[in-house]
Amino acid sequence: MPVPFQQALQRYDNGTADRADLKLLTKELLKILVAKAPGHAVEVRVPPYGAVQCIEGPRHTRGTPGAVIELPPDLWISVALGRTTWAEAGTTGKLRASGERTDLSALLPLTA
Repeated sequence: MPVPFQQALQRYDNGTADRADLKLLTKELLKILVAKAPGHAVEVRVPPYGAVQCIEGPRHTRGTPGAVIELPPDLWISVALGRTTWAEAGTTGKLRASGERTDLSALLPLTA
């Protein structure tokens, strides 16, 4: 991982991360997700920092996609890094997932 990512992650782990750190971590982890599971069937939203389309399948072009995942940055960072499982994330009340292919557990963690 690039040095700025590692530095932001260190601040996140220390509890001193600011909005810029959360944005960097969120965006970089979303990029890794898209690289790992390219496609347009599922939209993953991590407001206010990013949203991507991933996973092979039907593509949507307008309106709300058929499959949407939305979660806050702290939960996204935790599941993307394997610190929280997808199943655990689902029990927090912070993860909203609707539609087909919205179980990302087979893709996680994103980093080794």
